[in-house]
Parts: sequence; C-alpha cells; structure tokens
Amino acid sequence: MWSVLWAAVRSKAPYVTFPVAFVVGLVGYHLERVLRGDPPPAAEEKSISEQREERKLQEIAGKDLTKVVSLKEKLEFAPRAVLNRNRPEKS
Repeated sequence: MWSVLWAAVRSKAPYVTFPVAFVVGLVGYHLERVLRGDPPPAAEEKSISEQREERKLQEIAGKDLTKVVSLKEKLEFAPRAVLNRNRPEKS
C-alpha cells in the first residue's frame, strides 16, 4: 500500500508541492507583516536634474544679481594679440 501511495505522490509531486508551498509562503508573509508592523513609507529620491537645480539655486541665493560685470571688462579675457592674430593691421 505504501509503495502505491509513494508512486502516486512522486508522479503528482508538482500538483502537490505548489499549493503547499503557496500556503506556507502566504502564512509566512502575513506572520512577518504582523510581527514587524507596516513598513514606513519610503522617502522619494530626487533626480539628478532636481538636485542640480537645487544646488544652483542655493549658490545664487547669496549673490546680489543686480551687480553685473560690464561688457568691456568681460571681453578683455584674452590678450589682444590672440584676438587680432589673423587680422591684418590697419595702417
């Protein structure tokens, strides 16, 4: 009788083990949830572009934006020899 029972269990193993594993997993999941409690909501991480924008706003926050460098001072970033290298001199 045992040999017939074991042969039947062996041939139908997938049909028997899946529901058993499902029930064990379901009980374990709910037991763990009861013991640990509900997890706190995860904090949303900011994207890299949002982090960059916030950093730029913090850099700008302490500056006075009404004081602007004049164009004459801005254009003199390189020596005149470099800017006029390929231009013929006016005589």
